[in-house]
Amino acid sequence: MPESQNIEYKQSWHDDYMKWVCGFANAIGGIIYIGIDNKGNAYHLADYAKLMEDIPNKIRNSMGIICDVQLEGKQGKRFISIRVNPYTVPVSLRGRFYYRTGSTNMELTGVELNEFLLKKAGKTWDDVIEEGASMKDIDENSILKFIEDSREKGRMPETKSLSVFQILEKLQFTEGKRLKRAAIVMFGKDPNKFYPNVQVKIGRFGKDSTDLKFHEVVEGNVVYMLSEVQSQLNHKFLIRPIDFVGMYRIEKNEYPHDALREMLLNALVHRTYMGVHVQLRVYDDRLSIWNEGGLPLGLSIEELKKEHNSRPRNPKIAKACFMAGYIDTWGRGIEKIFSSCKEAGLPEPEIKEMNGGIEICMRKSSAYSNGLTNDMADRHLLNFRENFGTIEDRIKSGKIYNNQYFRKISGVFLKYLQTQFGINSEKLQESFRKDSGKIQDSFLKYSDKPLPNWFLILIIVSVFPEIIAEDISKIIGVSERTVYKNFNDLQEKKLLERIGGRKEGFWQIIKQ
Repeated sequence: MPESQNIEYKQSWHDDYMKWVCGFANAIGGIIYIGIDNKGNAYHLADYAKLMEDIPNKIRNSMGIICDVQLEGKQGKRFISIRVNPYTVPVSLRGRFYYRTGSTNMELTGVELNEFLLKKAGKTWDDVIEEGASMKDIDENSILKFIEDSREKGRMPETKSLSVFQILEKLQFTEGKRLKRAAIVMFGKDPNKFYPNVQVKIGRFGKDSTDLKFHEVVEGNVVYMLSEVQSQLNHKFLIRPIDFVGMYRIEKNEYPHDALREMLLNALVHRTYMGVHVQLRVYDDRLSIWNEGGLPLGLSIEELKKEHNSRPRNPKIAKACFMAGYIDTWGRGIEKIFSSCKEAGLPEPEIKEMNGGIEICMRKSSAYSNGLTNDMADRHLLNFRENFGTIEDRIKSGKIYNNQYFRKISGVFLKYLQTQFGINSEKLQESFRKDSGKIQDSFLKYSDKPLPNWFLILIIVSVFPEIIAEDISKIIGVSERTVYKNFNDLQEKKLLERIGGRKEGFWQIIKQ
């Protein structure tokens, strides 16, 4: 019989093997055979009589537990079996804690030790009372959104006549009059006040992690982060293919929405909240999410991909997410990610343990990935995607320039770009870099009026934030003085601002 979760072979005895006894005691128990090698071959223990007396005493004196130590025989050879029972209380060896998982004995330290001790006490991290918290630390708007989100699934009990505290009681986020950690993480005004790095850091990279283009940090409670991270991804980090139907843009998801949502939920529910932030990386050809905290003890990556029981690190938070409808079925998040990618024609996602946590990575299909790398994956097009939506929102509000006219020219201009250049960054650069005013001439084929200078300037700095007035004047065929006048007007209307000096600075579209 090979070594396993509850069987260990040792050819001879060494006091260091007390760690294995400790590991079995803290896990599901097991048997350690002394005098048998890894292949199951028995060796005669010449000093078995002394070991039969020493081993039980050493176990009792160093760990305070009693094991059944038996002398056994096989083919005339004597060996010893040490049967270790599982203990409901934590067992330590000289102040250190060990745990048996699979066929490996590991020392528990840091976060893993903290979670182990809580588990032995019948608690999880999110079930612990946060002594410094009060109802003043709870964001009522987040609870209202949570309740609204839960209506579709109908899993929450009636809350219409309940106070905020009573709702938290229904979610088992309280003990007496005190709040548990789960309440702060799910609904806190500022969870980072209590725990470090309750945030998701999103980075946009090129081909690898050395090519960071820009990043954002989303921090707050789970309800807020779940919504805001998805919003940031859609509006800033993902380049979505666009189809044009008449004057309207129809944007397709770059990655399946269900898979992205499940990956984010997995990271927020299963992460270690006393560790580092969740890291979301968007590359030209892939997207990955990493959270600190390994798999539950005894669960492997391969088992995770199959049907398995739900064992969330933070069960209170997981239950609340289920009641809100964020999680459909416990234990099926990974399955949903895989099936969503398959339906979208994407490769099977990759899951791996790394740097003390779990990373899930989705890759684009090879055909789309090649097209993205060749035509679209540079910061000029990313700038355009991000900033044009901001320009639309700001001007369509009616507070800046002519709302009706902008609605017309914005749609026409996008169709013009699609027809002329296919929204292709290489061709956009080629066109905007030419020293001519041909953009206006070409555009008049689609409109009875030319583009106003202020609009052209906004579009150009959306694509090239570092551009200077001299180059803009050549592109649109006006004087530098006219360009500066428009710059001043755009800055007064708080639509555009200059970051840094003339040589090293750049233009930035202002969001409001």
